[in-house]
Amino acid sequence: MKTTRIIERTPSAYAYPLLIKSILQNSLKYQPDNEIIYRDTFRMNYRDLNKRVAQLANVLTSIGVKEGDVIGVVDFDSHRYLELYFAIPMVGAVLHTINYRLSPQQILYTMNHAEDKYVFCHEELLPLIEAVAPELETVEKYILLTDGKIPEEPKVKLEGEYEALLKAQSGTYDFPDFDENTMASLFYTTGTTGNPKGVYFSHRQLVLHTITTAMNIGVQNNVINISSTDNYMPITPMFHVHAWGFPYIATMLGMKQVYPGKYEPLMLVKLIQTEKITISHCVPTILGMLVNSPVATQYDWYKWKVIIGGSALPQGLARSAMKLGISVMVGYGMSETCPVLSLAHLNDSMLEGMSEDEIVEERCKTGRPIALVDMQIMDDDGKFLPWDGETMGEIVARTPWLTQGYFKEDTRSVELWEHGYLHTGDIATVEPNGTFMIRDRKKDVIKTGGEWVSSLEIENLISQVGGIAEVAVVGVHHEKWQERPVALVVLSAGVQVSAGDITDYLNQFVDTGDLSKWAVPDEIRFVDAIPKTSVGKIDKKKIRAEFV
Repeated sequence: MKTTRIIERTPSAYAYPLLIKSILQNSLKYQPDNEIIYRDTFRMNYRDLNKRVAQLANVLTSIGVKEGDVIGVVDFDSHRYLELYFAIPMVGAVLHTINYRLSPQQILYTMNHAEDKYVFCHEELLPLIEAVAPELETVEKYILLTDGKIPEEPKVKLEGEYEALLKAQSGTYDFPDFDENTMASLFYTTGTTGNPKGVYFSHRQLVLHTITTAMNIGVQNNVINISSTDNYMPITPMFHVHAWGFPYIATMLGMKQVYPGKYEPLMLVKLIQTEKITISHCVPTILGMLVNSPVATQYDWYKWKVIIGGSALPQGLARSAMKLGISVMVGYGMSETCPVLSLAHLNDSMLEGMSEDEIVEERCKTGRPIALVDMQIMDDDGKFLPWDGETMGEIVARTPWLTQGYFKEDTRSVELWEHGYLHTGDIATVEPNGTFMIRDRKKDVIKTGGEWVSSLEIENLISQVGGIAEVAVVGVHHEKWQERPVALVVLSAGVQVSAGDITDYLNQFVDTGDLSKWAVPDEIRFVDAIPKTSVGKIDKKKIRAEFV
């Protein structure tokens, strides 16, 4: 019987650990003069970035940071945040990206649960931290991040101001090697019940996610491809899943990077235009805000590529974006998956002979798993389901970069990894060619009239009615039919659409057999805005509560 041969390392050979410092080092190899920009106030190149990260590492060690310490960051998207993305894990500490959009009670819970020891905080967000500071159990020091305004009488003792601390330090630092499985990052994701859950990732996981995602978007023939010549700007908060991992990708490739600070529509548009942004990522609500702006047609968007995630991309919104010259497609993942699992796939050979409707449909699909991702659909008993385009099951996954559990929560971690696969809570079908299509969140499927109805399918159709800016559909309790769908609709400025117009449009699909009669909402309510979560997703939990 043959046995597996394990490669033995020569004692003098270097065991190369996959550490985040290798991503930063790569930024100096090819285009070190490319710029990193903050709003319209600050510019530097990659040589500056590497020097400032070294200075920041010296700051961290000088204030007492040790390997394993958890460091909280409360900031808008900035060059400083990018520097913290690198320096904190590169000295062996843990980067905790704090969601400043949570309630004060949730912020307090996450900081105490993470055991933050040091906190970097933006001047404008300092009152949030000051409000919970008396109940913080482990924080020892606070460092101020400022765009120029220093509080006169802060309610917490500040160790110093970020830029002043950097200037006092050397621009060189000998970053150590350590185990690649060392925890690098930690953040908290909110669920429908209970406290936020801590999700964590190692250096190895972040490096593998960076390389693999960059390869798929950069090499695989698709409607959206990236390279080192792209100009990148995130419109997904940097506190949320490492801004989907793109700051690490952009740095590894040496892209020009632009960080917008607080998300203000006029500033976002200004930066897209003046800095010639070519690649971004955001949730559908942000894209809709820009696309449906009354002044959207006054700008040139033709080189802007946008990867949409967080929730389904309605085909109506995709069409509106494409009419402006914006190239859009879906990327899929979640907080627990680092996050990228799949990307919509539409290559040159597929484009030949496809109608506009077919192209839009493909761009809006959940897509095909990227390299190194094992993605399946599973029933409640742990059985894999067929890829026939019709059978629905929960998406489960395995990759080298999935969180191994929830921080300090063993029971939830076991549930997350039931049957040896990470469970996403998303219900999908898979076409024979391996293309996934999410039909709904497990908790959002509407059970009505003896059928399961997808809220996403209804939203997608309503979005294609002319003049619809945004739509959300939820199931509400019904005495006879268990649940019935209701829709909240936001109209574009100056447009008139009636509930009857929407119902008539949906009934066309009922007549052709493409939509169940049970999917036509009982109520269509026109509103000025639809409730959102802290990361900009439609908050269906809050919407359902309004109808109880």
